[in-house]
Amino acid sequence: MDSKTEALLRKAKSFGFSDRQIANLTQRTEDEIRALRKKLGLIPSYRLVDTCAAEFEAYTPYYYSTYDTDDDEIRKSEKRKIMILGGGPNRIGQGIEFDYCCVHASFALREDGFETIMVNSNPETVSTDYDTSDKLYFEPLTLEDVLNIYEREQCWGAIAQFGGQTPLNLALGLKKNGVNIIGTSPESIEVAEDRKLFAAMLDKLQIPQPPNGLATNEIQALAVSARIGYPILVRPSFVLGGRAMQIVYSDDELRHYMRFAVEASPERPVLVDKFLQDATEVDVDCIADVGHANGGTVVMGGMLEHIEFAGVHSGDAAMVLPPPTLKPKVMETIRDYTILMAKELKVIGLMNVQYAVKDEKVYVLEVNPRASRTVPFVSKAIGVPLAKLAARVMAGKTLKELKFTKEVRPPYWAVKESVFPFARFHGVDILLGPEMRSTGEVMGLDAELGVAYAKSQMAAQPALPMSGNVFLSVRDADKKTILPTARLIAKLGFSLYATSGTARSLTAEGIECKTLFKISEGRPNVLDLIKNGEIALLINTPNTKTERDDEKQIRRAAVHRSLPIMTTTSGAWAAAKGIEAQQKSGITVKTVQEYHALLGTR
Repeated sequence: MDSKTEALLRKAKSFGFSDRQIANLTQRTEDEIRALRKKLGLIPSYRLVDTCAAEFEAYTPYYYSTYDTDDDEIRKSEKRKIMILGGGPNRIGQGIEFDYCCVHASFALREDGFETIMVNSNPETVSTDYDTSDKLYFEPLTLEDVLNIYEREQCWGAIAQFGGQTPLNLALGLKKNGVNIIGTSPESIEVAEDRKLFAAMLDKLQIPQPPNGLATNEIQALAVSARIGYPILVRPSFVLGGRAMQIVYSDDELRHYMRFAVEASPERPVLVDKFLQDATEVDVDCIADVGHANGGTVVMGGMLEHIEFAGVHSGDAAMVLPPPTLKPKVMETIRDYTILMAKELKVIGLMNVQYAVKDEKVYVLEVNPRASRTVPFVSKAIGVPLAKLAARVMAGKTLKELKFTKEVRPPYWAVKESVFPFARFHGVDILLGPEMRSTGEVMGLDAELGVAYAKSQMAAQPALPMSGNVFLSVRDADKKTILPTARLIAKLGFSLYATSGTARSLTAEGIECKTLFKISEGRPNVLDLIKNGEIALLINTPNTKTERDDEKQIRRAAVHRSLPIMTTTSGAWAAAKGIEAQQKSGITVKTVQEYHALLGTR
């Protein structure tokens, strides 16, 4: 390399160009640019941000990288160091739950004598608080930046399992460059992420999955859909928060998705799965030490049944622990499948599995050998810090050493409800689907399921009403399913209003209700009643395309007026049972610690 090119490379790095950007501009690979940069001795130095503003010595500093100086301020240490990769920027679709796991991992490893090094780039997280870890690197989660820090600090190992999909996508590249990824191996992670390898594993274990296929172009996608039949669930591979996931019902919708929603390629194919309508979805979190030479234990952390039917992203769905409607035989099958997969993948640490149950048959939808969004909720529900235990397992301990070898089954109900930012986004439709839209979650605990659900709604807001008028407008497919809910709501003293089609199906079953015009038909309609403060609760399930405009207006008006609205029949039934439980038992309050005392874990 001539001196001119070397000077240009130094200038590019000084200006903030990444190795990847430079590689793209010069038609080389990122590995080639990294090797060239190292050969020239062109490595970043790290400057310290004084967290005490020079008033007194800062014992918990954090760092940022620069190529503009050789003055390096990293403090040396003789302790074994473990790097924890955070979740990166928080956004809709990337939950703060992953940050919880990173923070708990840091606390546990610190207690065990390791020096903890956090790498994250979001100032709004607890993991980037200056006193969470021994050292914080406020850097992007890219292969280049993580390798620079790992090599500079001479870390013993790195954890990629706790920050969600963002660091997980780096795991293979890091291992190829000599990083000791502790916990489940990147190869096992690849088996779970790669659809072909994953399907082969399930076939070997004789575990059912919905019919599926891969497509790199429109013709292939149409061929897969013809083989497995509509409806189908389509999504890009290696997605975060269900981004660009969609349920498709026709060839025209599929063509539009392939042309405009995603960029498919052989490296990043589109996943096409048969969508199991009206199936019950179940999330499972487990912890294992199977990959250790002296390990072999798999413990169920929690089994959560979704209140919404399959099709709503697990980050958005309301969930109940333990499952309220699954039969014991189904739950045992789920446990058996979870243990089989954890052992096959040689899991060290946490693993999340998503199942669909239809007609009492259990299908595996997805396996994530990492921390999941439900880990904080499950940990608080069962009184066991799963993320802390997982970090210790990843660092070499076994579950037997940690004295956690048996599933905790709470004698009470824990309900997780998601919190959505819809009130901040005027005009956005609130209908839930495969793409995650929530920004947080709350918990309701009680000895009675209905009260636990009601508590979760109080926390998430708006709370369930105790009296008033209820509006119903459901699609034809839901008209029979909604009858028990409508009957219960009427029995609880509410007055029912409905659009013509729903009203006819209710009155035919002897359920009294008043008929309102659809918005497109005239007035009085439900918008008038909402504006007059005459509606306490709305139940509106999505209908045909011609009626979607009316429905969007109803859902937007409900959000604007902070009214509870249920968009699934299962959610409506949960709301009705929650109201019934409140009317019958009222609300009592206990601390989480009092609930944990019932488990014998505290």
